[in-house]
Amino acid sequence: MKTFQLAGVLRTETGKKAGKALRKADLIPAVMYGGEAVVQFTITTESVRKLIYTPEVYVVELTIGEKTTMAIIKELQFHPVSDILLHVDFLEVFADKPVVIEIPVALEGHSEGVKAGGRLSLEMRKLKIKALYSTLPEKLMVNIDNLELGKTIQVGSLSYEGLEILNAKNAVVCAVKLTRAARGAAAAAKA
Repeated sequence: MKTFQLAGVLRTETGKKAGKALRKADLIPAVMYGGEAVVQFTITTESVRKLIYTPEVYVVELTIGEKTTMAIIKELQFHPVSDILLHVDFLEVFADKPVVIEIPVALEGHSEGVKAGGRLSLEMRKLKIKALYSTLPEKLMVNIDNLELGKTIQVGSLSYEGLEILNAKNAVVCAVKLTRAARGAAAAAKA
């Protein structure tokens, strides 16, 4: 998994008034949970932009003052109207404790159903998994070579070494759907 370096500054004042003042100064209040104590700090909007606005998933090497820790993004809060980032929650990760995180799904191969005229549909872009952060992949690869027309791949049929998938077993990850052109060709073949 990719690592992203991020520097933060400890903050002393908390609350609504202090948060508004920080946001006016183009800073984002942030909190890190999971360690010995809850750490409240600030980060700049520019430094966190490439971490948040990307489909990639990163482990963050977070430097606050003199201390460096490994963390993942747990939650992001955006303004409901202007969509400006208001707050970031980080979760400290440890080598011996599993974390729960969403990992992007990537499809590989050429489906038999698509060759027959179907349309491939990716229903779930990310899957929620539980694993040690050292074993987290950048993407979950799903092979679709044997996916026939009108068939689906469900979460229950996927398995990865060292990972536990937490999504519902009957949730559809991807499917090959019948198109109008394929339906017309099938009807013409029968007639």
